[in-house]
Amino acid sequence: MSAATEALARPTLSGEMAHEHYSRLLEGMARAVAAKGYADTTIADIVREAGVSRRTFYEHFTTKAECLVSLYEAASKLALRAVAEAFDSAQPWHQQVERAMTAYLDYLAQDPVLLRTLFVEILGLGIPGLAARRRVNGEIASFIQAAINNTTSGDAQGPAAHLTSEMAMTVVGGVNELVLQAIEQDRVGDLRQLVSPATRLVRAVAAECLR
Repeated sequence: MSAATEALARPTLSGEMAHEHYSRLLEGMARAVAAKGYADTTIADIVREAGVSRRTFYEHFTTKAECLVSLYEAASKLALRAVAEAFDSAQPWHQQVERAMTAYLDYLAQDPVLLRTLFVEILGLGIPGLAARRRVNGEIASFIQAAINNTTSGDAQGPAAHLTSEMAMTVVGGVNELVLQAIEQDRVGDLRQLVSPATRLVRAVAAECLR
């Protein structure tokens, strides 16, 4: 189990059994999908991997789709945390972009199976999956917008960077497409190669917003 998957299983409210079971179910979903793919995964598979009862599953989720959405959102929050920890508002924004992109792509590359779940399997849920993806992308876009707009320019002669909400979402969409392409081409182990084009994309979009 990778560090990314372990983090999903780690209770944030120590000693509370309900939260522990919830976390174990997310881990169980990740393991089951890794073994069989989402389409062939059953609730029986999930509870077996989680080491809990079917009754426990239904105390937290009504369907396996709901469980997958929860896994998607939890893992996405961990990815966003990795990006947040890489940002330092005291440093020039253009330096922070490369650091943040490196942290984000390194997090995704930790667990190729979970990565495929986040970027591919979630789309198989139809409208609920798209809605979850939209919420998560919105959170990431909002963070990127605020982080970049609050950093220094690093240039006494020039203005600080600026991103509108629409252009921040454009950045998220562009980076996601780069990751999807890497998954399709079986290049998940080379995600660091995307740091350069992703960084150039952010800089180009930010420069366009200053015009």
